[in-house]
Amino acid sequence: METQRVAVIIEDDKDIRDLLNAVLQQSGFKVFTAPNGTEGVEAVRAHNPTVVTLDLGLPDIDGFEVIRQLRLFSDAYIVMLTARAEELDTLMGLEAGADDYITKPFRPRELRARISAMLRRPRASEDSHATEGTASDPAASDLGPEVSAPAAASPSAGVTPTGTQTSDAEATEEGRFRHNGLSLDFCTRTTEIDGKPVELTRTEFELLHAVLESGRRVRTKTDLVRRLRGDEYDAGGFISEADERTVEVHVGNVRRKLGDDSRSPRWLETVRGVGYRLAPSR
Repeated sequence: METQRVAVIIEDDKDIRDLLNAVLQQSGFKVFTAPNGTEGVEAVRAHNPTVVTLDLGLPDIDGFEVIRQLRLFSDAYIVMLTARAEELDTLMGLEAGADDYITKPFRPRELRARISAMLRRPRASEDSHATEGTASDPAASDLGPEVSAPAAASPSAGVTPTGTQTSDAEATEEGRFRHNGLSLDFCTRTTEIDGKPVELTRTEFELLHAVLESGRRVRTKTDLVRRLRGDEYDAGGFISEADERTVEVHVGNVRRKLGDDSRSPRWLETVRGVGYRLAPSR
């Protein structure tokens, strides 16, 4: 049975709210809107959306607080829309749990591209039998195809075609990795440390998965930006310093949730000026 994706718009400016509504509806979403943070949180709770667009400058509660409240119960992709040019605001939003941001005034095409990239990564609640992302899904056909879990790890991911592990992360079976007490299951989108679950956003999960599957091979920040955009290769798209900084913030969030120390890493090792790789086995 075909399932229509849902989006929630939290925006106090009626003109921008109407524009977002039109863009998302044209992309196949069922859209719900809220003019303030309090109603927005309740709309997300009631409708369980795939995507939330959030204005940081709301009239009631702070947009950063809205993100923190949403992350208590929702795994929706959160795209911040802000007229604020200060980098600190963007970093605070990403650290609170947002996935991406767009500065006002924005181009509808850019918003569609950002959402398209996010939708290529499955939701934590989706399983292998999910119907989203098929050709019959209007949102997927308009915004771009979903990317499913890989059928088998490739040599570039640190695993030989025969399944022999060449990195420090142990691939116990398809889509599952273990390393220094950390386990990640790509198929169920779950992460545990010594058997205890770790709650990651979808963006954080994708970054951790990228490092685990690559082992000791360094993943550059540029490479990780492309990974989050769903680009399997360098398509020539522009990657800014802000994009790379976004990756740094997400990696920082992963470390914080894992309890990892960047000075003596157990899982994520920084290669200064380049990117990240898996820390050695202990």
